[in-house]
Amino acid sequence: MVNEIIVDVSPGEIRVGILEDKELAEIHIERTSHQGLVGNIYRGKVSSVLPGMQAAFIDIGYEKNAFLYVGDAIPKKEYSDDETEVSSNYEEYNITDILKVGQEITVQVIKEPIGTKGPRVSTHITLPGRNLVLLPNADYIGISRRIENDTERQKLKKIAEKLKPQNMGLIVRTVSEGKEEADFVEDVSFLLKLWAKIKESENKGPVPRCIHKDINLIYRSVRDLFTWDVNKFIINNEKEYLKVLELVEMISPLLKSRVELFQKDYNIFDYYQIETKIERALSRKVWLKCGGYIIIDKTEALTVIDVNTGKFVGESNLEETVLKTNVEATREIAKQLRLRDIGGIVIIDFIDMNNSEHQQLVLDSLKQSLKSDRTKTIVLGMTELGLVEMTRKKIRQELSTVMSCDCPVCDGAGRVYTGETNAMNILREVREHINCTSVKKFKLEVHPSVAPVIEDNIERFLRNFTDNKDKKVKVTAVSDIRPAGYRIKDVDMD
Repeated sequence: MVNEIIVDVSPGEIRVGILEDKELAEIHIERTSHQGLVGNIYRGKVSSVLPGMQAAFIDIGYEKNAFLYVGDAIPKKEYSDDETEVSSNYEEYNITDILKVGQEITVQVIKEPIGTKGPRVSTHITLPGRNLVLLPNADYIGISRRIENDTERQKLKKIAEKLKPQNMGLIVRTVSEGKEEADFVEDVSFLLKLWAKIKESENKGPVPRCIHKDINLIYRSVRDLFTWDVNKFIINNEKEYLKVLELVEMISPLLKSRVELFQKDYNIFDYYQIETKIERALSRKVWLKCGGYIIIDKTEALTVIDVNTGKFVGESNLEETVLKTNVEATREIAKQLRLRDIGGIVIIDFIDMNNSEHQQLVLDSLKQSLKSDRTKTIVLGMTELGLVEMTRKKIRQELSTVMSCDCPVCDGAGRVYTGETNAMNILREVREHINCTSVKKFKLEVHPSVAPVIEDNIERFLRNFTDNKDKKVKVTAVSDIRPAGYRIKDVDMD
């Protein structure tokens, strides 16, 4: 597989596209007006403690207070091989015994503010390096779940145990596979110095304030994404290109030859056909190669994906047609979840299958397809209604939220009133206006889609519902008015 990282640096915006065999697999966007908070560390102050929710709100200086759950406020003690999740028995704790209003506390943002909710924070600080993640407030070792070879996992665990600072934890990252002890020493040294600097700044300055800001999207991409699996790292800004070379020289010198400066007088995302792929990533309907399609709908609580056979009629029998469509859909669904960065609960309505073996094949295909996703996913299984339940960890805003907003006409509902409905609503409001004035003649401006309906019904409304039946209304179609809107003027008509 040919993997490429394409970086578009523009005034006010950085975009990073990850291509796998020329197909867009991930897109990350960071804007000067709204830089991400995940990874930032703050010295905050407890604003309120809610025992009923086992949570507290922390003032970190952001426009909305940050949410701190009790499970993120107590130490993690139990060992786990998972890169991101370590369980702790938080049920024995009460949030009121841990935090008090006005108390100062150091927290790290683990989830971006989404919608009306503020950011989510944790006291479980993580400082990522190239090969390792330092856990200053924990005391365990974790190995990336994407390193599957048992022998390699045991080797890396022994190295981590040897290098682990006292009373701290380490997570061995996926990129560490195949590396030896010498490759980790500098990482540990750098991260310990970084933590010492953060601790030093904890008690200096006003509260709340940011005491550590994570590096920007370009350098995070180098640190977290630019591995030996990536054939090229291409960037269109010379200044940032030179900085990337310096960073790569520090963390993985042998990858320097794969960094390229894009110098063509052309939009880099257009050149690599990423712009059109981003547009498709915002589409509700996604076609499958076989002729079927999937529909992706977002609700407040979850994402719903519906699979349909569409144009695909199959070759042999209905069961095989359904199975082939569903299996292909699993690959596309996994791709779309990753590309759109969809998080939270996901419900998938596959085409009905009566054969239990076929159901298991579809579930296995979905799980296999999700393995390429760096974000943690859990497939819970299939319900009696044939719906597949799964979750995907939600960290940042979804692509659709970053790039689009609710339609001002339908307020995000996705549907608008018909021309007839708009016309009748306008006529009722116009009737009230006419009845409240002694003026005899009016000019009514409406959208072209409703003008014919109003013209057909205005005389009847005037005749049956107004006090003065000699009043006249001239209807004019204008395109600069919303279909549900209108302008009425008191005028002398010729």
